[in-house]
Amino acid sequence: MKKAKANIKAILIADQDGTFVTRRIPEVQLEFGGIRGDRHFGVTCAADSRQPMYPKGTEILNRRQITVVSEEDCAEIAEELGVPHVLPEWLGANLLVQGFPELTKLTLGSRILFPSGAGLICMGENLPCIFPGEEIQKHFPDHAKLAARFVRAGYKRRGIVCAVERPGGISEGEEVQILVNDYMNPLQ
Repeated sequence: MKKAKANIKAILIADQDGTFVTRRIPEVQLEFGGIRGDRHFGVTCAADSRQPMYPKGTEILNRRQITVVSEEDCAEIAEELGVPHVLPEWLGANLLVQGFPELTKLTLGSRILFPSGAGLICMGENLPCIFPGEEIQKHFPDHAKLAARFVRAGYKRRGIVCAVERPGGISEGEEVQILVNDYMNPLQ
């Protein structure tokens, strides 16, 4: 198992009706289910287009409680789109980390551990869709076709989705430990 470290640069919540766009908060208590009040909060959720193997609306395990992106991936997306910056808010992220540029490539079952003892388990890559691209387009109206171009620019750069494995408090500025799952010697 490989170990790495990263810093929490921002904690964010999507708690406004009608939008996935997040806003920054300085700290939060992670619960089983994610961040209370966030649009993705819950131990279970209704199946949607991301789970075509189940009828739409079927109650399933919520693998998308927390979304994590890296500053490095946001910078690469911005560079590919030709815009000055891409904010994690526009991607609907809950955590922005810095110092681990391979975040989106993190393997299923990897862990992110916080000083409080809280822990997240990586449930997979957060595949890009057009909605964050539409949000980016609003901020850079003079750049053509950003919404459509985001899907390609965000591929393998949109971060990961996680579930809360152990509740606890987290704060902006903290250093986190990342345990990279090795399929030849997997974490349990």
